[in-house]
Amino acid sequence: MTVTTVDYHTGGEPFRIVTGGVPAIPGATVLDRRAAASAPEIDRVRRLLCHEPRGHADMYGCFLVPPDDDGAHLGVLFWHKDGYSTACGHGTIALGVHAVQEGLVEADPDGDTDVLVDVPSGRVTARVRCSGGRVRSVTFVSVPSYVIARAVPAAGVEADLSYGGAIYASVPAGALGLAVEPEYLTELIAHGRRIKADLAGHPAARHPGDDRLSGVYGVIFYDELPGGDGHVRQRNVTVFADGEVDRSPCGSGTAARLALLHDQGVREPLVHESIVGSVFRARVARVTGEGVVPEIEGMAYRTGRHVFELDPADPLGTGFTLR
Repeated sequence: MTVTTVDYHTGGEPFRIVTGGVPAIPGATVLDRRAAASAPEIDRVRRLLCHEPRGHADMYGCFLVPPDDDGAHLGVLFWHKDGYSTACGHGTIALGVHAVQEGLVEADPDGDTDVLVDVPSGRVTARVRCSGGRVRSVTFVSVPSYVIARAVPAAGVEADLSYGGAIYASVPAGALGLAVEPEYLTELIAHGRRIKADLAGHPAARHPGDDRLSGVYGVIFYDELPGGDGHVRQRNVTVFADGEVDRSPCGSGTAARLALLHDQGVREPLVHESIVGSVFRARVARVTGEGVVPEIEGMAYRTGRHVFELDPADPLGTGFTLR
């Protein structure tokens, strides 16, 4: 078993793009393929790349698949150590960089190029900005995002639920007597797991249109920070899946936060910081009948090219996780 990847990070969050070694994933759409990817012969590749010793408990990546139709350049299945997600903004930003740097999409060397990507939650855009032939930034244009419910009781606090390609629960860190700082990370992970578990059967955790998109994917803990210069500023950490931590400001989570802020009457752009200090700049591009359409600017950087192997005699097989 040999698997090749090109790895990136977006705001400190890893993104491992698989370029070879994955069996064909059946399905008419990307959302169909998300379900098919749980087949053992396919899912073993995810486990190999996510689990130790080749990955870690917070690893993230994707399989490239055909788009739903000719209107998009790429299709993608996002994965983490516990399965397959419905959306990923930091990954979409990395895919935009990858598509241009690897020549998958012809780009304007001194302008903007839209890379259209079909993800399980719909079609999104990575708007790649180049100058002098180099990628300078990428703007992730999300699916329509909206508020689902406010002040939902969960594990002793109240959470606001919103959708940004996945369903997120937002809780101010101060409600727990904590702050979005690395020293509190272990406690925030524990609270995130409890809040997510408590919301598992709540009606607000159901997607109104497609139950395959249901379930609270992550819990966003945030701090309000001093703003100014026509923007609001927050710091967040997103605890997603089973206790995974997003090192970036979380792209789809930022979309979900924008929906909540817009619903509160906030019209200024959002400067969204992560727990490691990286930044996304986000704004509502337009309002539709389905919700707000967020645009979230960040940048991804290639960290390496890899060939992973599984020795058939290796007793650890596709690996393990300790968390």
